[in-house]
Amino acid sequence: MLSPKSVLITGCNRGIGLEFVKQFLRLAKPPKFLFACCRNPGAATDLNTIAESNPSVNVVELDVTKQETIEKAKSHVASIVEGEGLNLLINNSGIVNRQGIEDVTREEMRSCFEVNAIGPLMMAQAFLPLLRQAASHHSADPMSCNKAAIINISTGVASISENSSGGRYPYRSSKAALNMITTNLCLNLKADGILCTAVHPGWVKTEMGGPNALIGTEESLKGMMSVLEKLQGEECSGKFYHGVRGDLIGW
Repeated sequence: MLSPKSVLITGCNRGIGLEFVKQFLRLAKPPKFLFACCRNPGAATDLNTIAESNPSVNVVELDVTKQETIEKAKSHVASIVEGEGLNLLINNSGIVNRQGIEDVTREEMRSCFEVNAIGPLMMAQAFLPLLRQAASHHSADPMSCNKAAIINISTGVASISENSSGGRYPYRSSKAALNMITTNLCLNLKADGILCTAVHPGWVKTEMGGPNALIGTEESLKGMMSVLEKLQGEECSGKFYHGVRGDLIGW
């Protein structure tokens, strides 16, 4: 059963991040601490409405491109979970840019890498002490999202082996970098008992995905929550999962 005691999710003001919050609250055993992060909490109307009626939801200001907000959020989380640590970090924040070879710019490449790759890495680095703390309390248990895990929300178009159309230079390459970061984290944090994996949410009808996408956020999240529940053991770490189908995607 998926039942992490503490969860932190980035990019919760809308779309997939907001639906993550809703789905975690619907678990048979919801998190005791649910840290819902976004860049501008004051403008996150839907998220704040949820938080008002759910004391476990803590809305936190966090911009993955600004290190000072990451450090401030870490201190805030540490003060609340105290010695229990953080069980689950979901790096959901992301931006999309579909520029091709004729019009891609240095600035757009840099912007996508900052949010989609560097941001999640800095989040993992900052919150690693809290993840290790959580893992140490259940050292005999197998790896899982209940114990200690980093889930990076990637995309199927980041797959090198499945790329048959090209284009989308900033988005594809920055998310492919995130996949490599996920593999590195898996290898480096194995000894700590921290699971690290990447999940593709499907083509989802959000502001990023656009109106022509195939599925809604609820369908996407039901699939991803099922995947997270099945991540049990070391063999599930360092993989690239299709969140809707539940199978593996080639790197």
